[in-house]
Amino acid sequence: MMLVQFSAAQGPDECQLAVAKVLKQFLLEAVQAKLVVDVLEQERGDKWGNYRSLLLSVDGDGAESLIQQWEGSIQWICTSPYRPKHLRKNWFIGVFRCAVQDGDVLSEIRFETTRSSGPGGQHVNKTESAVRATHIATGITVKVQTERSQHANKRLAELLIAHRLACRTKEYLGALRAERRLQHYQIERGSPKRIFKGEKFECTIT
Repeated sequence: MMLVQFSAAQGPDECQLAVAKVLKQFLLEAVQAKLVVDVLEQERGDKWGNYRSLLLSVDGDGAESLIQQWEGSIQWICTSPYRPKHLRKNWFIGVFRCAVQDGDVLSEIRFETTRSSGPGGQHVNKTESAVRATHIATGITVKVQTERSQHANKRLAELLIAHRLACRTKEYLGALRAERRLQHYQIERGSPKRIFKGEKFECTIT
């Protein structure tokens, strides 16, 4: 299981729309590769249906290969659907593989199992598959109930904590959300990994 982030960072509405379009295409390719993808965290954009940032888990034998095909900057060439007279037609977002800490740090995690909550019918109410994980040294806590398997939820909780610990080591100020927005400055505009064109979001190179 791996974590990957899509980020428009401080980009305008068009970049936030590009994140939503990339998510749709990424999920399509994940289904074709028989991978399991879950949206773990999301920061919605200023307009409905758009995103500033998405954090996904990707599980399956082809996860590494799929992420490699996307990792880097993504360019969308299109007249703005929000500002038709705007001269800019190139919009960029970033796709980042999330770094994790080593196993020694993760060994300091305390796990508690609880019943899942929310939609899901009787299965949710009767099984204690949800996992609350706490990193003892820092107090970082996450609750995961995405998967029906307790083992899978534990693995996902480990990855989330590892991701948050890795963000701390970068010594950025502020909360995790602010740290993610700083990734905007890492987006390369000269060598995109993929280029899409038009409102139909048709891929021209990979």
